[in-house]
Amino acid sequence: MIQKTRLVKELKKNFGFDTFKGTQEAIVQNVLNGKDTFVLMPTGGGKSLCYQLPALLMEGTAIIISPLIALMKNQVDAMRHFSEDDGVAHFLNSTLNKTAIETVKDDILSERTKLLYVAPESLNKEENVEFLRQIHISFYAIDEAHCISEWGHDFRPEYRRIRPIINRIGNAPVIALTATATPKVQHDIQKTLEMTDATVFKSSFNRSNLYYEVRPKVGDVEKEVIKFIRSQSGKSGIIYCLSRKKVNDLAEVLVVNGIAALPYHAGMDATQRAQNQDMFLMEKADVMVATIAFGMGIDKPDVRYVIHYDVPKSLEGYYQETGRSGRDGGEGQCIAFYSRKDLLKLEKFMQGKPIAEQEIGRQLLRETAAYAESSICRRQMLLHYFGEDYTEPNCGNCDNCLKPKRQVEAQELLCLVLETMLAVKERFKTEVIVDILLGKSSVDIKDYQFEDLETFNSVSGEEADLLHPVIRQAMIYGYIDKEIENYGVLKVTKPGHEFLQQPKTFLISKNNEFDDDNYEASSRGGGGTCAVDTELFSVLKDLRKKISKQLGLPPFIIFQDPSLEAMATIYPISIDELQNIPGVGSGKAKRYGKEFVDVISKHVHENEIIRPEDLRVRSVANKSKLKISIIQAIDRKVALDDLAESKGMELNELLEEIDAIVYSGTKINIDYFLREIMDDDKLQEIFNYFKTEAKSDSMQEALETLGEDEFTEHEVRLVRIKFLSEMGN
Repeated sequence: MIQKTRLVKELKKNFGFDTFKGTQEAIVQNVLNGKDTFVLMPTGGGKSLCYQLPALLMEGTAIIISPLIALMKNQVDAMRHFSEDDGVAHFLNSTLNKTAIETVKDDILSERTKLLYVAPESLNKEENVEFLRQIHISFYAIDEAHCISEWGHDFRPEYRRIRPIINRIGNAPVIALTATATPKVQHDIQKTLEMTDATVFKSSFNRSNLYYEVRPKVGDVEKEVIKFIRSQSGKSGIIYCLSRKKVNDLAEVLVVNGIAALPYHAGMDATQRAQNQDMFLMEKADVMVATIAFGMGIDKPDVRYVIHYDVPKSLEGYYQETGRSGRDGGEGQCIAFYSRKDLLKLEKFMQGKPIAEQEIGRQLLRETAAYAESSICRRQMLLHYFGEDYTEPNCGNCDNCLKPKRQVEAQELLCLVLETMLAVKERFKTEVIVDILLGKSSVDIKDYQFEDLETFNSVSGEEADLLHPVIRQAMIYGYIDKEIENYGVLKVTKPGHEFLQQPKTFLISKNNEFDDDNYEASSRGGGGTCAVDTELFSVLKDLRKKISKQLGLPPFIIFQDPSLEAMATIYPISIDELQNIPGVGSGKAKRYGKEFVDVISKHVHENEIIRPEDLRVRSVANKSKLKISIIQAIDRKVALDDLAESKGMELNELLEEIDAIVYSGTKINIDYFLREIMDDDKLQEIFNYFKTEAKSDSMQEALETLGEDEFTEHEVRLVRIKFLSEMGN
């Protein structure tokens, strides 16, 4: 053991710090003592130093296993900055040529190198295994260790092979480090690395400086993002998107609106990716729009906001990504846009994967949905998810705490939930318990004859909306436990049994509303409005209704609600200005526009309205090139699945572009493709539905009416495109 005074001197000498942070000193001592060590420390807590300092003080070379090449480069550069000898740290990966690899090996053999960063793939190469067997290894450090677990947010199969390779190279102490791990993930990491006896150092997950907010993903989200970024002038931020295409599109939109933004995703050229990362770190750009490929280990302490444009796949991923904000202890705003539609998309992406993997993925998505929809303190929910109690009644730094909802007494509901769980012998998850209480006839209910239970169909009315919040809050209070390893099966805890024996007050708040029916209605006709001028919006809806009656067309054929909302916000008073409204192309503007701009012009004049032209979000010119190329390909009768592949898009993404084309007023003919994939009877049935029955163009309503067993989403969507094009354009 090294004395504390000497350790602090080494800290000052090597890194310039006078004191250790949190549990750093105890961790360093544990590694120096040759013991296996597990470190769970939030982003910004100083994990890297926990293995960097021991590596400098111990004999031999520490092998640092890291998942990202960019992360290795940053860490090596940082270590060389602290040392006079560039040979003190090296990385060994696929970017090095033969000469560079020989230099690295020479420095290691001459005992100059104290830290060698390798990717797990490089560690698996036979020549590297043979080389590393020749040297004295002080210890192995496994950074971003959550990548080992299938329950982690960034599972990588090659991480599972680390322990067998270590056994081949030669045993030495292991330190595993991660910023995000639930108790289940932690157990998985230790078991896989054969370090169940490791000393565990767990720091609090609470980042009190971070503000958490979830916003409904409705209306013009790009405009909302731009408005937020403009309010953060000169500050650095990261925006996370799930798809590479969205990253590129959103970065372009930000740039044309005067925001210094750059894209980052794994599909980009490695040189360009590195260049964009450096520009962001050097503050030559304010915003990085990225997939989850960006950010792991990026040492930028003053990121002031992290926006999730798309809902993340798991709470671990969300926590790690938001953790890149405010690492210096200063302000950090974490805003996520949430829609149940995004969850359905993510579930569809899982199709084709092994059943067990799909089940894990769905369970992680359910946890994300619970977090987004809950009205409980967001900090309390996050910390509970990671196995930590947060007892403050109000954190004062999340949307739910700053705007708390009225609480209601739910003692009886909790008793019903607990009784039902015991009646089914604690073998089922939340969805089944809720179905029993609501009296739903699901497959499980019928198979297990749960209709005979006393609590079956015992909850209705407004109380039905409280069941999920009751179960969620009961978990936080410790009355219910969820077995994540067993796919979310609910168990009654000892305090839960005590509550049943002697019920006491149990106050809860109703969930936040993220109703996808309302979402569909507001974005595709009917429902709530995001318009600034609600009076004008109402007048425009009446005008649309009048024109639709005259022409014998459904109202949504004329203009969609988002277009009317934009008109009632931006006030276009000419046909040219009307064409700048989302969903209005030149065809629709010329066909239907005159009456609308006349009404708007009159309203502006009578009410002396100053129009916000300077706040208009500009669209990207390049997008029109894509649309033109799609129209030309359809004119040439290119099969749509082939067209999607040629554009590097999913079929769903292509159909979104085609939707935008027909909604803006352009006529296209996809009959050639429809004839290939469906018979005339099916086609006519869907077409007639939109012509005579549909109250809106909602896909959800169409599938429910037509029958999801009879028609696929793609079939309905394609016929909707045909209908809109033929009837409205």
